[in-house]
Amino acid sequence: MSFLEVTTPRPHIALITLNRPERMNAMSFDVMVPMREAMETIGRDNDIRVCVITGVQRGFCSGADLEDSGSPPNIAGLTMSGIAVRAMEYLSDLVPAMRAMPQPVIAAVNGAAVGGGMCLSLGADIRIAAESAYFRAAGINNGLTATELGVSFLLPRAIGSSRAFEILLSGRDVDAFEAERIGLVSRTVPDDQLLDTCYDLAEKIIGYSRVGVQLTKEMLWAGLETASLEATIAHESRTQLYMRLTTKNFEEAIRARKEKRPPVFRD
Repeated sequence: MSFLEVTTPRPHIALITLNRPERMNAMSFDVMVPMREAMETIGRDNDIRVCVITGVQRGFCSGADLEDSGSPPNIAGLTMSGIAVRAMEYLSDLVPAMRAMPQPVIAAVNGAAVGGGMCLSLGADIRIAAESAYFRAAGINNGLTATELGVSFLLPRAIGSSRAFEILLSGRDVDAFEAERIGLVSRTVPDDQLLDTCYDLAEKIIGYSRVGVQLTKEMLWAGLETASLEATIAHESRTQLYMRLTTKNFEEAIRARKEKRPPVFRD
């Protein structure tokens, strides 16, 4: 049985589905290693313009599997400490791998996004939640830290430091409606509309310039780490100038507006 499914529900859209429902799509290596490989494959596929990630049934991803996590690959000859390091390397690379994909990544959060699953959702560029979704930083509940897989970097930038501290330190659930109110997700929709909402958004993005979308994603992520406004503006200016001088997209946008039709960006 495959614990990960990759499909193309609409043209130019890839759907990665975590498929381990009996464990609410927990982060076993049987799920996460294929997911990492799938993201690499999709990232190299020039026909795919947007990637959507979701889980089956009641869970988006319930975090680390506390009963049967399996073993990371390529551990022959390693000591226990070496295996632990290798395991964390595989898991810790998931969020940077999402960021490295040229395509925008939309997390369709269909249920529990707990612990590492919450972190995984934060690695996506856009989060849309079903009404049944909820988020919890479960490490603190399990006697560990609440901080893993980049959450201490990403969550304060998404919702502000005070809310992030409170959520991470309390270990409480954040339901889908609160998540929308505080900016953890961009919107909340009925469960049966979740995937179509994500696909419709993806098709809107696909209508724009491939290069323009990719560079916008890169600039937004870079802006989270840039130390100054001046440095950000300088980077943005060069990116915008690159698009203006190396494509005819701007001219096409003007023509399309005059002709009252959608633009066709050929980069």
